[in-house]
Amino acid sequence: MTNKSVSIEPVVKTVTVACTPEEAFRYFTADISMWWPVATQSVVAYASDFKDTPEAVIFEPRVGGRIFERARSGEEHVWGTVLTWGPPAQVVFSFHPGRDDKEAQTVEITFSPVPEGARVVLTHSGWEKLGAKAQKARDGYNQGWETVFVTAYREYTQKRKQSQEE
Repeated sequence: MTNKSVSIEPVVKTVTVACTPEEAFRYFTADISMWWPVATQSVVAYASDFKDTPEAVIFEPRVGGRIFERARSGEEHVWGTVLTWGPPAQVVFSFHPGRDDKEAQTVEITFSPVPEGARVVLTHSGWEKLGAKAQKARDGYNQGWETVFVTAYREYTQKRKQSQEE
């Protein structure tokens, strides 16, 4: 009997935003609570036993910093830990919202200059840690990052840029 390791493709999402890589980095990290759709994409939103509502997402700006959600009650749910803090070009973090950190995947965000502003690439990998649930989780996150990153983050950067120009 052979134990064949199954490799699952990472989720990769790319957006181009009309701001500098420095601004794009700051919007993704420091402003995460302003654009992340916590009403639908949070531990509290997914937990049927919670009567609480999510209030904020916090991204601590340093290696070892936590990424967590705070409910209105003050209860905190850790989503991950910052592994690489390299403004304005890159941030890497473990990601396990609502799960044990032993099941954490890795999310890498890169920010690079392009003529239109900044190209921001999200790569979510490490699905194999989820065992039998890996492919289903990957497929769910592939759709989830469309909502959270491709739509919500991009729209937030556009609104920020427009408000600066007015």
